[in-house]
Amino acid sequence: MSSASRRTTPHSPAVIGVDVATASVRAVCVDGRGHVLAEARGELPPPVRTAAGTSEQDAQSWWPAVRSALRRTTGALPRGGREVIAVAVSATSGTIVPTGADGVPLGPALMYDDRRAADVNAEAQRVGSARWDALGLSVGPTAALGRAVWCLRTYGSGLRHVLHTPEVVGRELTGRLVATDWSHALKSGYDARAGEWAHEVFAALDFPLALLPSVRAPATEAGVVGPDAAEATGLPEGCSVRLGMTDGCAGQIATGAVEPGRFVGVLGTTYVLKGVSADLVRDATGAFYSHRHPDGWWLPGGASNTGGECLADVAPARLPALDAAAARGPASYVRYPLRRDGERFPFVAGAARGFELGRPRDEADAHRAALEGVAFVERLALDRVERLGVPVLGPLHTAGGGSRSTVWTRIRATVLNRPVRVVERAETAFGAALLAATGTLHEDLAASAAAMVRGGALVEPVPEERPALDDAHGRFVVALRERGWLPDD
Repeated sequence: MSSASRRTTPHSPAVIGVDVATASVRAVCVDGRGHVLAEARGELPPPVRTAAGTSEQDAQSWWPAVRSALRRTTGALPRGGREVIAVAVSATSGTIVPTGADGVPLGPALMYDDRRAADVNAEAQRVGSARWDALGLSVGPTAALGRAVWCLRTYGSGLRHVLHTPEVVGRELTGRLVATDWSHALKSGYDARAGEWAHEVFAALDFPLALLPSVRAPATEAGVVGPDAAEATGLPEGCSVRLGMTDGCAGQIATGAVEPGRFVGVLGTTYVLKGVSADLVRDATGAFYSHRHPDGWWLPGGASNTGGECLADVAPARLPALDAAAARGPASYVRYPLRRDGERFPFVAGAARGFELGRPRDEADAHRAALEGVAFVERLALDRVERLGVPVLGPLHTAGGGSRSTVWTRIRATVLNRPVRVVERAETAFGAALLAATGTLHEDLAASAAAMVRGGALVEPVPEERPALDDAHGRFVVALRERGWLPDD
């Protein structure tokens, strides 16, 4: 069901980050130096998804899972939780809950991938096009804005609030309704550039702004732990409840990429590049969009359809041997290992399909070409960032399952011609803990990251492989442009 672990450390003040994910809740307690003191997790019921595009989860399952994870975490601490001075909650982006006046859910949560209000979102895109274009944001079919309107049309006068996951948990922690942060509010129609809900869009959709929560910067205090929550969780009464960020943003923060010019490449099923810029990045192609940094900077990012999914047909037990064979040197051919229809980053091309320029000599050659192909996509992503006027400074931070492959990380470093740093705890809950530490254990987010993020191995490029990989990347780019997928800019 749930599990906890404990590490003995001095009795220094600590913070807890909570990640309410799709399938589970995780709580991580960290001290001011980034040492994990205790952690626990609990399971959530799987979302109910239908062929019609709906996706729901029992919102009333969240608090029992959070409560249990917190109780197990505080119970594993040397002082039984009394050392915890702050807690922050992060969750999936775009999940919303209809509630009554008391903040109790009226029905199931509408998840981030729910498509029932695609027509409303299309209208919101039309009405607010100038606003969304300025932000580089597209109100797509799964945006939470449309689901909020659906809730009003469904629950009528009984609907008093539309909340995100952290506000539901925050109400239980504090005993009252709390504000949301501008990260979780983004896909619900909040304009972080103007510092307001998109009032003209909601007016056109006949949606009262009074149903939406107030919005504040991540890491600011939303309230304090009340007596009931203290008894239930083991947190001390009066413990500060800080605003979190969405899972993707919290995961970025956990890598230490929190200041302008710092970027992280997350190599999971797909590849995601996220970073920090001093100014809002404006990308006419729509490949990039930006969250707002807690300190007012911007968090530009984009998600590719290419990534670790390219190895989906390889049995996990075979990967170590293939990696070892791939270390012999560059592939003999070029491969774009896209397994889906269409690409969305670092270029937008609905017609894009995977391709090969040549044929592999053997299985190891094909494996190496797949690893290189993802690295070529990553290089295009960083090139795109710099063409948009954002400098990329220092090593690229990396996280995700693909970063556990030393061979793949070395290939990426060589293709990028820059060191790649593998981060130890690049997890949403750890990022939420950094937000909880901001303004409590440390002055600001940069100070929290500098003190608490523990960098892992720094992987350097392989100079002797660069010429062959540069040549292969050049052929890859030419092939993309010949097919009309990559703009010649």
